[in-house]
Amino acid sequence: MLELPDDIFSEPEDADPDTLANLGPLRRLAGTFEGQKGIDVSPKAEGPQRKMFTERIDLQPIDHQLNGPQLFYGLRYHTHILAPDEDSTFHDQVGYWLWEPATGLVLQTLTIPRGQVAIAAGHASADAKSLVLTAKRGETAYGICSTTFLEQAFRTDSYRITVNFHDDGSWSYVLETMLLVRGRAEPFLHRDENRLVKVADPVPNPLMRLLKA
Repeated sequence: MLELPDDIFSEPEDADPDTLANLGPLRRLAGTFEGQKGIDVSPKAEGPQRKMFTERIDLQPIDHQLNGPQLFYGLRYHTHILAPDEDSTFHDQVGYWLWEPATGLVLQTLTIPRGQVAIAAGHASADAKSLVLTAKRGETAYGICSTTFLEQAFRTDSYRITVNFHDDGSWSYVLETMLLVRGRAEPFLHRDENRLVKVADPVPNPLMRLLKA
């Protein structure tokens, strides 16, 4: 259990306004990235479906965030995914990647427009070459919350994302969610993976842009 300080209200007065300089392992995620060879394995009535996809993800620095003495630096992100055989969006997702320098805590928050949200957590050093974050259904700290339909038809019991940073500046991920599909005796491992290459640098966070102006 996290040991809380006696003073849970006072905020640090020396927070650095430069988010990009304080993102720790998340610095390599900052910017706009694209991936052309994503693979999705998902459950269908006739059995598992394997589908290719293309992806664009924009990750931009936000001003530092405070929970009393707790200090986060982070990135706001938007992921947009298309399947080559479909005109409409295959997957859309928004959220934040957050880094707590004092503890090495890394968070990913996510929201998808099918009625599901989650907070995944892990720990890493500032120079980490990989990240592993997890969330579990039923947890109130780092958990998963879904609509009634998803709970009853495609219940998500766990979430795990592994990110690997590569020497050429690209990064890849493997995303695994364990689903309990109605009418199926065994859980289904829903898996997504892709490798993303930077196509644009990040824009400084709002406070840094103000100070520079």
